[in-house]
Amino acid sequence: MLLASSSVVSGLVGLARGKYIAWVFGAGPQTDAYMAAFRLPDLMNNFLVGGAVSITFITILNRYRERGDEVEGERVLFTVLNVMVLVLTAASFILMFLAAPFVRWTNPGFPASEVALCAHMTRILLPAQIFLFAGSVLGATLLVRKQFMYQAATPILYNVSIIAFGIMLHRRLGVSSLAVGATAGFLIGSLAINAWGAMRARIRFRWEIDLRHPGLRVWLFMTLPLMFGFTLPFLDQYFAGYYASHGAGDITRLANAKQLFSAPMAMLAQAAGVASMPFFAQLWAKEERFQFATGVADSVSRVVALSFLAASLMMALSQSMASVIFGGGRFTPHDVNLTAWFFAFYATSLFAWSAQAIYARAFYAAGITWLPMLASTIILFLAFPLYGLGYKMWGAGGLALASDAGILLQAGTLALLLHHRRMVSLASLDFAEMGRCLLGAGAAGGAAWLTAWLLRLAFPHLNAVTWLHRARLTDAVILLAGALVWAVIAKWVLDKTGSALPRVALRRLGLG
Repeated sequence: MLLASSSVVSGLVGLARGKYIAWVFGAGPQTDAYMAAFRLPDLMNNFLVGGAVSITFITILNRYRERGDEVEGERVLFTVLNVMVLVLTAASFILMFLAAPFVRWTNPGFPASEVALCAHMTRILLPAQIFLFAGSVLGATLLVRKQFMYQAATPILYNVSIIAFGIMLHRRLGVSSLAVGATAGFLIGSLAINAWGAMRARIRFRWEIDLRHPGLRVWLFMTLPLMFGFTLPFLDQYFAGYYASHGAGDITRLANAKQLFSAPMAMLAQAAGVASMPFFAQLWAKEERFQFATGVADSVSRVVALSFLAASLMMALSQSMASVIFGGGRFTPHDVNLTAWFFAFYATSLFAWSAQAIYARAFYAAGITWLPMLASTIILFLAFPLYGLGYKMWGAGGLALASDAGILLQAGTLALLLHHRRMVSLASLDFAEMGRCLLGAGAAGGAAWLTAWLLRLAFPHLNAVTWLHRARLTDAVILLAGALVWAVIAKWVLDKTGSALPRVALRRLGLG
C-alpha cells in the first residue's frame, strides 16, 4: 500500500511541477535551456558512478546479508561512498568550466544567449549529483532492509522543492529558480531523508577509505559497464535534444510529452505486481532460479498487458490530457497541440519501456552488468541514425517515433538475451492475457476517442455549457467522459474474454 500510494502521489506531484513550469514559463528558449541544463550533470553521474547506484549496491549488500556479515557490507558501502564523493566533488568543479562548450556541442541550434543561460543552470545543478549519489548509496541499505518509506518520499520531496523554489524565487532569478529548486530537492529528498533513515536504522557512518577491500573491487567490476556503457533510455533525451534544439520550444514540448507519458509507469508496475529489485536479487542470491524466472516473466506479462490498456487511453485522450495538465498561462494552444501529438507517439511504446526496465532489472539482480550494457551500447549506434531520419522527415514528432523504434529494439534484445542464457524463457510469458488486454485496449481506446471527438464537435453548439468554455473546463469534461467510456468498455471486453488482470490490478493498488 505504501509504494502504491507513493507512486500515485509522486506522479501527481510531478505533473503539478510540469503544470507550474508550463503556466509560468511556457515553452520557449528559456525552458529549453532549463531542460538541457540537466544533461551534463546526468552524464557525469552516469560516467563516474554508473547512474543507478542502488542497482549494484542492493546486489552486493544482499550477498553480505546472506552470509550473515552485514557489518562488512557497511564497510564496503562507506568506502565507496567516501571515495566517490571526493571524485564527484572534483569532477563537479572541473565541469563547471566546461559547461558552456558542452552546451554548444550538444545543442547546435541554441543561440549564444541560450547557451549562456543553459551553462549557468548547468553549474547550479552539478553539485546536486553529489547529493543524489550519497543519498542513493544510503538508500540502498534501507531498501535491503525492506524500508521503502524513504525511497517513496524522495521523488515527492524533489518535485515539491522545484515548485516551492520556483514560486519563491522566479521573480528574482527567472527560470534559474527551478535549477536551484532541483539542487535543493536532491539535497533534501535524496541525501537528507536517506541519511535520517540510515541513522534510525542504526547504520553508523565510517570515514574510512580502504582501496584494497575486495568489496570495492566487486563494486567496480559491476559498475564499470554501467559507467562506460550507455543505454537508449538514458541517451534518448540527448539524441532528441540535439535535433530539437533547432526549434524554439521543441525540447520543452518533447520533455513535457515524455513526462506525461512516464507518469503512470510506476503505478503500472505497482498494479501489475512487479517485484522489486531487492526481491529479484534475493531470489538469485538464494539460487532459486525457477522462482526468479517465473517472477520476471509474470511481471513482464502483467505490466505489458496493463501498458496496452493504459496506452489506448493515453492515445485516445491525448489532446485533453495535454490541455488539462499543461494548458493555460504561457503554454499556448499551439504548444498543447504539439505536446499532445508527441505524447500520443510516445504512448505507442509504453509496453516496451515497461518491459525493458524489468528485463534490465533481472540482469542487474543476477549481478550481470557487462552483457546488457554491451548490447545496449550496440543498440545506441543502430538507433542514433533513426533520430536524424525522423527529424528530417517529420520534425520533432519524428524524434518521438525514433525513440519508439529504439526502445522496442532495446526491449526485444534484452528479452532474447535472457532467453538465450536460460534465465527467463520467452515461452513463459502469458501471451493469452496480453492478447486479451490488447483486444480490450483496441475496443476501449476506439470508444474513448469517438466520445472525445463527438463531445468536441458538440460543445460549441450547446448554449447550456458555454460556461465550460469560459472556465476552461471543456477538456476536463471530455477527459472524464472519455475515461469513463474507456473503463466501461475495457472492463466489459476483459470480463467477456475471461481476463483476471483487472481484479488483480485493483487488489494490488488496494482498491479491490
